[in-house]
Amino acid sequence: MKSASPRPTVASRERNTASSRGREVLILAGLLAGVALLGAALASVYLGLSYRPPDGDSAEAGFARDMAVHHAQAVQMAEIIQRRTESDEIRQLATDISLTQQGQIGQMQGWLAAWRLPQTGEEAPMSWMGHPTEGLMPGMATGEEISALEALPPDEADKQFLRLMIPHHEAAIPMAEAVLAETGRPEVEQLAGAIAASQRGEIQVMQDLLRERGAAPAEEAAPHGGDHEH
Repeated sequence: MKSASPRPTVASRERNTASSRGREVLILAGLLAGVALLGAALASVYLGLSYRPPDGDSAEAGFARDMAVHHAQAVQMAEIIQRRTESDEIRQLATDISLTQQGQIGQMQGWLAAWRLPQTGEEAPMSWMGHPTEGLMPGMATGEEISALEALPPDEADKQFLRLMIPHHEAAIPMAEAVLAETGRPEVEQLAGAIAASQRGEIQVMQDLLRERGAAPAEEAAPHGGDHEH
């Protein structure tokens, strides 16, 4: 007669349970490690594709160069009217434009430096948008128009500033929208979106300020050229 197998003690059952749980933990840890490695590999591929520096003739580089030049003129006009206006509203608006656009110029110049690209390109402005221009970019003021800001009486200079800055802002929006349609870079998308949104809002403010001064609304910027009258 065979002797009965000894019944497992409580201690042995606990050891078996612990061993089983240990194996499950190791298996789960291995799976998690595999998922983490796969995620890291996919992320490295994504980052390699998304953050590869743009070429010199890319939409991103063209946008950074052209918008920096466009912004620089807005800063110039804003700083003139800051000194000349007698209106607190106009001075505050000009200060906001100057500080905001100087900061954005710094961002775009920083991109070009990080991408190891020159600050200026060899192609005509707006070539990256498909319609290069040899003259002033759309919305930009002439030298004579800017000089008038220094010569006109303060109240008239205020109106001149608004009439110049409204089409200047209106022309920047299609540039921002054009790069948004081409880029996949988050930093470019963020800045271009901010430019379009802020300048739309400022256009409405400036049109209201013109109406308050008994002046007709400013004309819109020409879509593909810099020629305009005020």
